[in-house]
Amino acid sequence: MGKVVLITGGSSGIGKAIGDFLFHKGFTVYGTSRNPEKVSNSLFPLIALDVREVASIQSAVATIIQEAGRLDIVINNAGVGITGPLEEIPMDEIKNNFETNFFGPIEVMKAALPQMRVQQSGLIINITSIAGYMGLPYRSVYSASKGALELITEALRMEVKSFGIQITNVAPGDFATNIAAGRFHAPVVQGSAYEKVYAGVLQTMDAHVDSGSNPNEMAEAVYRIIQNPNPKIHYKVGAFMQKFSIVLKRILPDKVYEKMLMNHYKL
Repeated sequence: MGKVVLITGGSSGIGKAIGDFLFHKGFTVYGTSRNPEKVSNSLFPLIALDVREVASIQSAVATIIQEAGRLDIVINNAGVGITGPLEEIPMDEIKNNFETNFFGPIEVMKAALPQMRVQQSGLIINITSIAGYMGLPYRSVYSASKGALELITEALRMEVKSFGIQITNVAPGDFATNIAAGRFHAPVVQGSAYEKVYAGVLQTMDAHVDSGSNPNEMAEAVYRIIQNPNPKIHYKVGAFMQKFSIVLKRILPDKVYEKMLMNHYKL
C-alpha cells in the first residue's frame, strides 16, 4: 500500500485533480466532500467532511486511520471564494469564509497531528492562494483568509519539526475550476457607490478563472513536493505574471505597487 493521503475538498477542481494524479501513482487516497453520496465518478473513496464542523473532521480522520492504519499526507484543499466591496459583504459571509478557508484547515491539522507524532513522520500541504500575498480589491476577505493560512503554516512548521513532521504552503494562481460558480458574490447593488467599478472587476475575475491553467499543473507540483524529503516553506504555481506579482510586491514601494494593482483592475 502506498502512502496514505487525505485531501479535503477532493470531489472536484484542484482537489480531484491531485487525488486522481496521486491515485495513479500508487498512493492510497481518501478525498472528502460535504455530500459524497452525490459524487459518482471518483477514482478514490470520498468521506463526508465539512471543514466548518469539528466533529465531522475528527470522524473523517479517525475513519481513515482505522481503515489504513496510518496517515502520511494531509492536503488542506477545501476552500471557498468570496468577492465584493468589503462595506457590502454581510458579516455572516465573512465569518463563513474564514471558517472554511482558515479555521477549518487548522482543525484538520489538529486532528491529524497526533497520529503523525506517533508515526514520527508526516507531511501537511496547505493550499493557499497567490491572492493571499496581497490585498486585492473586491477580494479583501479571500486575500485575508488565505494570507492568514500562509502565516499559520510558517509558525506551525517550526513547532512540529522536531516530531519529524513537515508542513508547507502551495499558492495557486488562477486555475480553470468551478471556484467562480461556488464562491459568494456580494450582489452588484444598483445605485451603490461601488456599482460600476465592482461589476467591471467581477467580469475581470471570472475571465481570469475561465482562462486559467489546467488543474493538473497543481497535481504535478504537489507530487513533486511529496517526493522532496525537505520541502520549502512556500511554493507558487501558476502563470508567470501571477507569480512575478509577488516578487514585485517585495521590491516596489507600497504606493507604486498599489497603483499597479489599481491600473490592472481599472480602478
